[in-house]
Amino acid sequence: MKKKQRQNDIIKTLRSSQEPVSGTALSEIFKVSRQSIVSDIALLKAAHYNIISTNKGYVIVDPPPKEKVFKVYHSHEEIGDELYTIIDAGGFVKDVFIIHDLYGKIQVNLLLATRADVDKFVTGLEEKKTSPLMKLTGKVHFHTVEAASEGILLAVEKSLQEKGYLIAGQ
Repeated sequence: MKKKQRQNDIIKTLRSSQEPVSGTALSEIFKVSRQSIVSDIALLKAAHYNIISTNKGYVIVDPPPKEKVFKVYHSHEEIGDELYTIIDAGGFVKDVFIIHDLYGKIQVNLLLATRADVDKFVTGLEEKKTSPLMKLTGKVHFHTVEAASEGILLAVEKSLQEKGYLIAGQ
């Protein structure tokens, strides 16, 4: 198992455990030395994972994600680029919604975390010849974006603004 994959699996193991997981237990699970686990934990902490070492083992404390709604406008052809812009800045695209004059709020979960997710979504629109919700409101729509920090949400906002997708005065 590659080191990066093991680190991702360590995070998953810690998140799924209801109690601290000892370094010895992790070394047995991943069939590496205890020292390799200590090194992995140090690297994960340096990567801003909030891992706490207790006398009974390691615990990960995930703060609740931050969330912001962005009001955006762009052409049909720019859908992929707009979503890439959010993902590349570190955001998670939770949904898309519009406010329709007659029907009110129409909302659809997107759950896009990677470029591959975006590609699949855009391909689905094309293959199924489906119109995006923004077509109902003259291209104006909203995305709820989640991120690990306010800083990431600010980076998303700045990137959307630089590309001319963001509508000011949300």
